[in-house]
Parts: sequence; structure tokens; C-alpha cells
Amino acid sequence: MANGGPVEHGFPHLETVREAVTALYRRLSYDTVQAFPASVPPADVAFPDTDDLYLGAQRVARELVRHYRLPDARMIVSFREMTHAANVELTAGPEYFVELNDRFRTHRRDIGAALAHEVMHVYLHRLDLSFPGTRDNEILTDTAAAYLGAGWLLLDAFREDGASSQKLGYLTPEEFGYVLAKRALLFGEDPSVWFTSPQAYTAYGRGLAQARRDERQPPLTAAGWAGRRRYARDRRHAQDPHAAAPPAGGPYAFTSDGRGPLRVSFPCPTCHQRIRVPVRGRVRARCGLCRTVLECDT
Repeated sequence: MANGGPVEHGFPHLETVREAVTALYRRLSYDTVQAFPASVPPADVAFPDTDDLYLGAQRVARELVRHYRLPDARMIVSFREMTHAANVELTAGPEYFVELNDRFRTHRRDIGAALAHEVMHVYLHRLDLSFPGTRDNEILTDTAAAYLGAGWLLLDAFREDGASSQKLGYLTPEEFGYVLAKRALLFGEDPSVWFTSPQAYTAYGRGLAQARRDERQPPLTAAGWAGRRRYARDRRHAQDPHAAAPPAGGPYAFTSDGRGPLRVSFPCPTCHQRIRVPVRGRVRARCGLCRTVLECDT
């Protein structure tokens, strides 16, 4: 939790975020992801000052358990002084003990955001889905919360001005915006209508621009002129056995076993699993993981 300190911006964890989206599809399946078409509505996690602190926190936790479809899971919420925003004890269940930072006693509007992250920890624990290392595992948790409909709360908890700042989660605001935009493009849902933080709008806009760039990378037909020209040059080099290989690390890669046709591999713009298709002009490809149909010009 950044509380008054500097907030990191940009997309420093973008590759890990993309890996998290792929892992989510692989572990949950397309059908399960499609079962989360609606985000948590603001009314379900609203926390007026007139509500009892503990009863209100328990109510919000129950709503998030219901949203994530966690059967027979009960959250016991308490408050204490701590460095981080929150912590959850991952056990076999069905009861899970969640501790929230004492700051939330007087910042109740952000309790839903903190619980969205902690309840997602329980969800992933039950799925036995994790990444090695604390940092990457927390990025996975933030990404999953955002992609499955509760992450708008975490982005809305981001506030920054000349005198103070607050951010919850391990993703930057722009990375939260990116994952929320990925979800919005999938389900046609605009999360920005729920933001109360002006800074959340800006971060979401930047994330949306990055998500749309994913859909305009060659060999997709939506690629811009410069991308198509670069792709055509790299394809000529790949087809010429005497030419130097194109530089590695780009969004696409050409491969050939010497017998069959030249193939190009590239990440699916929805789930980021790599797709491999023959180089033969216009091709329609279907991602086997998220079932997205892609129009390509290879």
C-alpha cells in the first residue's frame, strides 16, 4: 500500500500481467472465465459511515465471496496496525482470517478494494494457482481480481495530488487500467462509470490505449501501416535463406523446419497464448485457449 509516498506508474510488470492472464485461462478454462460477465456493482460493496465497522466489513467480504463463487468460504475480518494494506491466512478453510490495516477504520470506502485482493488470494489458493516469488504471485492476484470483475475497486482506490497519494495492490494504476480494459473489450463492460477517483479515469485511459495496441500488432489485419511494412520486411528476410535473421524479441517470430511452409507465431491479443499459423497471406485463426477468432495477414 502506497500511503503518502511515491506511486510507480507505467507498465513495468506488463509481461508478468500477460502471463497471469494466460495462466488464468489455462487453469479456469474459457467457460469459467465467461461466467464472470458482470463486475461487482458499487451498491454491493458500498460502506457508509453509519454502518458498524465489523458487520459492514463482514458484509462486503460476503459479497466478494459470492462474486468469486467461492463455495463454503467464510471471511473473519479484523483490523490491526500493519505495513501492508491487508493480509489473509491461507488455510484449508472454510474459515479464513483477514486482517485489514487500521487505516481502513476511517477510510471505509476502500475496504472493498482491500478485500477484493485478499478474497482473490483465497480463490487462487483453492485453485492451486500461484506464481513463484512473492512479487509475481501478488501480480497474479491483482490481475485475476481485475479480470474477474472486482479490480475496478483497486484502481478506484488510487488517489494522487500534490500533497498526498494512495494506491492499493502491486500493479501500477496504468496496469490495473490495462487489465480492466482487457476485460472491457472481452465483455463490453465499461468500468469507468463506477470510478470516483479522477486519477483512475486517467490510468484507465492509458491502460485502454495499451490494450488496443495489442489488437493492432502484425500479423493481425488491424495492424497499422508501419507495423505491416515492418512485418513484410521481416517476412522477406525469413523467406531468404541467405538473409540475416530478423532481430528476436518482437511480437512475432518466424519458424521453419525446412520441410513444411514457413510459419509465424504471435500472442493472442485476448489471452496472450502464442498462436502459430502458416505464412500464406490472409488467414483466419482461432485461439484454442480463449476461442478468439483472429483475422491475420501473414
